[in-house]
Amino acid sequence: MSTDQQTAIINELARVMPPVMRWAGALARTLRRFDITLEGKSSGSANTDALTLADLTLQELLVGAMRDADPVLRSCRIEAEEETGDLQVFADDGPLVIALDPIDGTKQFRDRSGNGYAVMLHLRDRASVLYSLVYLPEASPQGEWVEVRGDEVRCGADDLSRPAAEALGALPVLNQTRQSDARGIYLIGFQTQDAARAEDVTGAGLNGFAPDAMPGSIYPLMATSEFAGSLIHTPNVYDFPVSLHIARAYGGDALWVHSREPVNFDEMWMDERADMLRLPGIVACSPDRQVLETLCDLAQDWNRRRYTD
Repeated sequence: MSTDQQTAIINELARVMPPVMRWAGALARTLRRFDITLEGKSSGSANTDALTLADLTLQELLVGAMRDADPVLRSCRIEAEEETGDLQVFADDGPLVIALDPIDGTKQFRDRSGNGYAVMLHLRDRASVLYSLVYLPEASPQGEWVEVRGDEVRCGADDLSRPAAEALGALPVLNQTRQSDARGIYLIGFQTQDAARAEDVTGAGLNGFAPDAMPGSIYPLMATSEFAGSLIHTPNVYDFPVSLHIARAYGGDALWVHSREPVNFDEMWMDERADMLRLPGIVACSPDRQVLETLCDLAQDWNRRRYTD
């Protein structure tokens, strides 16, 4: 696919999807007031298995908006965490994929235990992430945005008095203001060992946070340099790549800890228990190269298998 076609797809996503994500956020806030829990996932992890009617409804909205936008979007494949929407109208193969997570942080959303849940998408090829857009409906009174476009990172509060794309475009580019002294590291995917692994990270001189201890979503925390990154066991391909995009935009990376090679999307596997695509092994992600070294040193010999039974 040509550079001009890639640019056209990014421009169309940036034009069409900000208002749609706002609408999705409003639906999420309303649906959250009701008991909308669904059965359907049984991996054994509470964070992975949480599923609600909102996940399905929001994905239907996101997919429908892309279906009805410029046909250039239909030249992309779709990787969606759920199965709703007209997914069949998009390409079956090709170099570019649009990945969707209609509600990242479903357990927190469902349990009403925090406001760090997000509506998110990203565009990527086999090697890298090209565009990322995240909307956090309740992270601030009017919602909050994270956008990564190329190497530019924007993050900040929404302004509902302005059209969504205009409000997003008015946010400052944060690349020139990043601080390098953040120590917080988000850990997830280690099954029952998340808290213990977070303590290991703290013992290595950083500050490890298991999912229940997180002060908010990792994406704005990384974008604003409040967190130094993440250490994730077999991350899924619907939300994690946004962290990778933020890290690379700031000059960092995401590495497989056992080999210290940069993550790519050639080596995915289907987790049948959770019904989602994942990257293999343990991945360290940070804008800070020294943090990456510390995390790789710590976790290089940890068990790379997600399930041991």
